[in-house]
Amino acid sequence: MNDLSGRIGFGEVGLSLVLVAVAVTISWRRRAGLEQDILVATVRSFAQLLAIGYLLEWLFEGGRGWLTPFVLAVMVATATLTSGSRGKGVPGARWIAAAAVSIAAASTLGVLLVLGIVPAAPRAAIPLGSMILSNAMNTASLVMARLRDDLASHRREVEARLSLGQTAAEASAAWHRSAMRTGMLPIIDNTKVVGLVALPGAMTGMILAGASPASAIRLQMVVMYMLVAGNALAALVAGQLTVRRLFTRDHQLIRGLRRTAS
Repeated sequence: MNDLSGRIGFGEVGLSLVLVAVAVTISWRRRAGLEQDILVATVRSFAQLLAIGYLLEWLFEGGRGWLTPFVLAVMVATATLTSGSRGKGVPGARWIAAAAVSIAAASTLGVLLVLGIVPAAPRAAIPLGSMILSNAMNTASLVMARLRDDLASHRREVEARLSLGQTAAEASAAWHRSAMRTGMLPIIDNTKVVGLVALPGAMTGMILAGASPASAIRLQMVVMYMLVAGNALAALVAGQLTVRRLFTRDHQLIRGLRRTAS
């Protein structure tokens, strides 16, 4: 049977929990202290995937495509809260995260829809949108955290640049570039080795579902290029907005950032 998904029921899912037991055992034996986190993650993933599975089935098969924007909006809100919580020390971190993930998703998914590369149906828009949002969320978090930490640890050099008449953007440019590289390099490296080191999720899912490898490859190409653009936009927006929030209007580092530096 080519469609592997048709062979997997809840019995098989239960049997696969043996693999979770392996992870718990390793953590326990090596005293890593991750047993509870692994169990919580397992329970949460089961509940969340079960709920979204039934929701998507209801959405796809009931002619309820008009609900797609609302589903994507919930995903944006969740990504914003998650990324914003990782941007501690950056004023307005949640607003920065919201702007980064929203612009990344709207721009890249919008291009795919406008050019007719993918259909506007929920079956295409929601999975692709979720991929963009999850990657943009991680990128925004990395950029905010890296900029905050680097500017704090190099406070004296930044303030010396400011005292010489440089603007906030000029004084922070080196660390701004470094933060953007940190946020963008993971997806760039994945794109470089796709097909050589790993078969990505979209391609693997199609092959397991019985699609031809050629069809799966073409879809994966679109997905990878989409993610590269989405991550670049998220890094750009998060970086620009973070710099603005870490400096005052008078081009001085904010007090909170000066207190965290030695």
